Amino acid sequence: MQRIARRSSGSSTAIDMTPMIDLIFLLLIFFIVTTSFVKETGVEVEKPVAATAQKREDSSVLIAVTSEGRIFMDNEEVDIRSVRGRVSVMLSDNPKAAAVVIADKNARVETVVEIMDQCRLAGVNHVSLAAKGGQ
Repeated sequence: MQRIARRSSGSSTAIDMTPMIDLIFLLLIFFIVTTSFVKETGVEVEKPVAATAQKREDSSVLIAVTSEGRIFMDNEEVDIRSVRGRVSVMLSDNPKAAAVVIADKNARVETVVEIMDQCRLAGVNHVSLAAKGGQ
């Protein structure tokens, strides 16, 4: 007597998902590593509107001035006398960094000018004033 081997009609042809999962994790790691993060000052100010405002990509020293005259750097309120020292420390990391003063449209002009002077005295070559585009 001869035995006939029976094949099951529900053959298991499963697709191995391991390589696809590996690829997804590699892509995820790639995007996390290559993403550039935008620095923020940590305080919300209402910027004045300017028709000639341009986007600046590489600014690394951000200083915010509120309408009450409070000054913020790196999510921390600072005194006007400590701006120069903090900017000098930030310049030690990136000597070619530009400074951007993000002043509220109701901030005192004297305060903004004094901050810009402190940045210049600290060694910043390019000091800019942030504004919203006017279109």
